[in-house]
Amino acid sequence: MAIARERKFTTDDLFRETGNVLLAAGYEGFTISALAERLQVSRSALYKYYDNKDELISDFMIHEMNRFLAELREIGRLPDFESQFRYLLDLMFKRKMIHELIGSVQQIRSSTPKVKANLERLDRMHLDMYACLDSFIAQGRREGKLRSRLPDGLVLGFIFQSIMIPNHANLPYGDWVAAIEDILRHGIMNR
Repeated sequence: MAIARERKFTTDDLFRETGNVLLAAGYEGFTISALAERLQVSRSALYKYYDNKDELISDFMIHEMNRFLAELREIGRLPDFESQFRYLLDLMFKRKMIHELIGSVQQIRSSTPKVKANLERLDRMHLDMYACLDSFIAQGRREGKLRSRLPDGLVLGFIFQSIMIPNHANLPYGDWVAAIEDILRHGIMNR
């Protein structure tokens, strides 16, 4: 009798499918079994690398945050607030999944040393993200593009939450992004 060889998968395969299962099922519905099925491998193939789903999900989030931060750091290379604003908006829509998955991290209950270390690392990564965004806000204030009476956190909150607004009107993607950008730039009231 021949022994079946385990199908190989890459880290990219693993993390892509982890994201897909998390988005489809949420944290509570995420299982190693569902992930193994999508990767067409046995559960034991995944348990070779991760003791539980929290280790995997926290590793996945570090991977995604690293990708996001690498791109976000590029914002400082852009010459002015207008180009930085456009870049940030494009990046947020491109990496919308990370914003959707942040809730998964907040649900992690495991307290293994690896998960604790990953969660601490994610906290530091969030601080790095806000350091980049503080520079962005400071640039906008220096150029007189942002109203001085609006708190930084509120401005950033509006920008970040805007990508989560559902497109119930089914506008084409470009039109939807342009409408959100218009609201962020000019508000909803006629002047």
